[in-house]
Amino acid sequence: MAREARTPRVDLYAAIRRDAKEGLSKRALQRKHGVGYRTVAAALASAWPKEPKPPPKRGSRLDPYRSVIDGWLRDDLDAPRKQRHTAKRIFGRLLDEHDAIGVVSYGMVRDYVATRRREIRIETGREPVTTFIPQTHLPGREGEVDFGEVVVRLRGKLVTCTLFSLRLSYSGKAVHRISASAGQEAFFEGHVHAFRVLGGVPTGKIRYDNLKAAVASVIGFSRQRVEADRWTAFRSHYGIEAFYCQPGITGAHEKGGVEGDIGWFRRNHLVPIPEADSIEQLNAMLDAWDRSDEQRRIASRAHTIGEHFAAEQPLLAALPTEPFETGRWFTPRVDRFAQVSVRMNKYSAPARYVGRQIRVLLHASELVVYDGHKEVARHERLMTKGGVQLDLDHYLEVLLRKPGALPGATALEQARKTGRFTPIHDEWWAAACKTHGDAEGTRALIEVLLLHRHLAHEHVVAGLTAALRAGGHTADVVALEARKAEDQTRDNSGAPDSAVSPRSDPTVIASLTERRLRKPLPVDTRPPPTVDQYDQLLRRRSRAQE
Repeated sequence: MAREARTPRVDLYAAIRRDAKEGLSKRALQRKHGVGYRTVAAALASAWPKEPKPPPKRGSRLDPYRSVIDGWLRDDLDAPRKQRHTAKRIFGRLLDEHDAIGVVSYGMVRDYVATRRREIRIETGREPVTTFIPQTHLPGREGEVDFGEVVVRLRGKLVTCTLFSLRLSYSGKAVHRISASAGQEAFFEGHVHAFRVLGGVPTGKIRYDNLKAAVASVIGFSRQRVEADRWTAFRSHYGIEAFYCQPGITGAHEKGGVEGDIGWFRRNHLVPIPEADSIEQLNAMLDAWDRSDEQRRIASRAHTIGEHFAAEQPLLAALPTEPFETGRWFTPRVDRFAQVSVRMNKYSAPARYVGRQIRVLLHASELVVYDGHKEVARHERLMTKGGVQLDLDHYLEVLLRKPGALPGATALEQARKTGRFTPIHDEWWAAACKTHGDAEGTRALIEVLLLHRHLAHEHVVAGLTAALRAGGHTADVVALEARKAEDQTRDNSGAPDSAVSPRSDPTVIASLTERRLRKPLPVDTRPPPTVDQYDQLLRRRSRAQE
């Protein structure tokens, strides 16, 4: 029997049959192959071994009660919906009426009822069997859209974002976009980005869930929907024909392509969790992954996604020439803390607008503040509600008058976390306070921070570093060193002065002190001034004298 365990049964049967043709007896075959009489007889009877019989089905303690439970479930078919047996009620009746205490558990009854209830409804024709019909999609005609939640590591913290996906049904080409929320702004921006990448709009239907960004309300059990006004205008602008799926899990099967795409994309590209410093950087990564996915094949297709999309793209409808504003406008009033409240979050605005009503444009991942048509602030949209996003630059003019408020300012703490306020700033600040006192040293730091409005961040940091080495604890020294760093960067890049520095403009007044420190003034060869020409005015007689 040891020989049977080592040799596959098909090969063993073939060897036995071959030796039997050479004239070996059954007993000799048993001795040669180390098997019993029944194995030799089975091999001579058939070249193919018989399948072993399955082991007897293991019984369950619930078996004596199955027919009883089935009877109760069948009685429920004609009972009122709110007076049917639950798994808990069935378990209780088994204990009370059939003395099943200690024999069956609630978990056994619950699992059996969950499966058997639906089987009985199908057997009696009360519920149809779930069957899916294969579909054929024409190129350029149909698409599917959906949202999904993803977790990313943004600036070192785990945050939950929303993944938008628009997938063409024919080619399987999908375009993805990550945003801070699943609001109407993200819904619109995802469409605009997808249409721009695809180079057109599907000419047929695009399938949607009953998203709040598009559907205001569902009318009964029909396909009719009351759409949101802005969504109706957006559809009209791009010529989209929307098809709304049924609510619930049954509707998910009507757009199974994009449902599966989001899961596949999450498993293959977002594991391990991606890390980035901004949502823009994340979306750049998504665009690269979308381009690489064009080389893969879906299931058993003969061609890749990219090859199918190359045939589908020319059949898409052309994009409109005019853009559609996807953001939402708000007109909040700036409070006394120089903040505006939008969607339960607060964002800073320049302090000069305190008490004024300004315009705010909210996008999917950022917020822009306008004074008329002029942009005055821009923030990354907050992920959670009740947050505060402050820009230290918006408070500098006020801090010049109130320097004691800077050390505990929330805007300063946020600037440290984002890296805009570096340890070099803190070191120079401490040195300036030691030299000039806390108030004047802090004012000197604020004047340095004002330099960020006109000079690059790295140049100001380089100026602070050089000023610390030279022992210069005034804003003028930092400005001079920062401009030196700017000039050195410009010289190394080989760009002309007029293309980089505004100081080459003759209308800009240069600092005489800076000019003397940078380079001595040339020798003045002009003659000294004289007033001799005014003497003729003294010789002229007035009319009164005449």
